[in-house]
Amino acid sequence: MFYFLLTPFLTYHVILIAAAVIPVIFLMIRVWRADRLESESPELLFRLVIAGVISALIALVSERILSFILDSTVEQTTLLYQALLYFVVVAVSEEGAKYFMLKRRTWRNPEFNCQYDGVVYAVFVSLGFALWENISYVLHYGFQTALVRAVTAIPGHACFGVFMGVFYGAAKRLDNEGKTGASRLCRRVGLLMSMLLHGAYDFIASMESDSGSWYFVGFVAVLFLVSFILVGRTAKKDKYIA
Repeated sequence: MFYFLLTPFLTYHVILIAAAVIPVIFLMIRVWRADRLESESPELLFRLVIAGVISALIALVSERILSFILDSTVEQTTLLYQALLYFVVVAVSEEGAKYFMLKRRTWRNPEFNCQYDGVVYAVFVSLGFALWENISYVLHYGFQTALVRAVTAIPGHACFGVFMGVFYGAAKRLDNEGKTGASRLCRRVGLLMSMLLHGAYDFIASMESDSGSWYFVGFVAVLFLVSFILVGRTAKKDKYIA
């Protein structure tokens, strides 16, 4: 009896979780299949997804702390508050946590032997983050949220990962060539790019005017297009670096 009572409830949540997970899996496969030289092991990719989930939990704590500081020091109705909220509290916390787990899990990994690997690793960590975040949002707000995030937030996280990964892969190549300073600079540029793009994405999305909506659509379209081109070109020009 209890099974039949719970079945509709359980089925609904299974559908919600599937709606949250499927777009993430699709993007993971797209990036993974573009790896032409040497595909990464399933074990490593799974660990990177878990690393992304862990980075989401780290970011959650960081955002709570930084939000408390921001709320205590800056008037919430000001433009400065909005800029600091999205570019520092959110973007720095989330992209910083992703980068921390990315470097911790991959920098010295022997599988990191091709430049395009940096893109694969960064995107998988980012999509692990998006997976956890999306499941949370969907379970709270429903199927409509899953549809919106499937074409905005999830690809957005993947795009931030692409920009970080392009520089991360180049940094690994430079490090293997003994160019430590250039490698460090490259990693920092990649992290900064992902933070700026993430902050701009959230800041523009927060605009309430009709023009703000069009700015967001334009920004997302360009972001997706450039990321798609970067994935293709980086994969095509991939080479062994170890």
